[in-house]
Amino acid sequence: MAQTLFIPKEIDEPRVGGSPETVKKLTALGFAVVVEAGAGVASRIPDGEFVAAGAAIGKAADIARADVVLKVRRPSSAELKAYKKGAVVIAMLDPYGNDAAVKALADAGVTAFTMEFMPRITRAQVMDVLSSQANLAGYQAVIDAASEYDRALPMMMTAAGTVPAAKVFIMGVGVAGLQAIATARRLGAVVTATDVRPAVKEQV
Repeated sequence: MAQTLFIPKEIDEPRVGGSPETVKKLTALGFAVVVEAGAGVASRIPDGEFVAAGAAIGKAADIARADVVLKVRRPSSAELKAYKKGAVVIAMLDPYGNDAAVKALADAGVTAFTMEFMPRITRAQVMDVLSSQANLAGYQAVIDAASEYDRALPMMMTAAGTVPAAKVFIMGVGVAGLQAIATARRLGAVVTATDVRPAVKEQV
């Protein structure tokens, strides 16, 4: 009998623990994938796309029979009450400094895997949630900053005169910072950056 893998609708979180692409891969591995109705709506993924990928659409109560639960955020104590003992929970659990939450997972009798601890090696690169989310964060930071700035970022030459390019300063050039630099440059800004690590100089 196939194991049931459940993807619930997140609470106060627009992302979803799986996509139609991952559903196809999981069903090919033999899992019976159930996606909670509306789980992907905030990520602009309608239920129909999950169904087309091979998933069944269920309700929140279906989590009680799930062997594996895929989430974005750590389940709350209230959510854990519905999980069956022995279920495997895979999510970003944010365990550091959250001893009570980790204890709640243990008390619920689930086996929890935190995606933040995935080794950052070539074989595990496709599961590196920290880099992928940091990359998006760097992009979004510049888009939000440009919106707040409320002026054009590139140099604008008009008949009425010239508007100089905006100057953008990036603090920290890790994954997020590098994407922020690239995004700001694409928008036409003059970009400078700093980082306390000398080793990152060659990346800027």
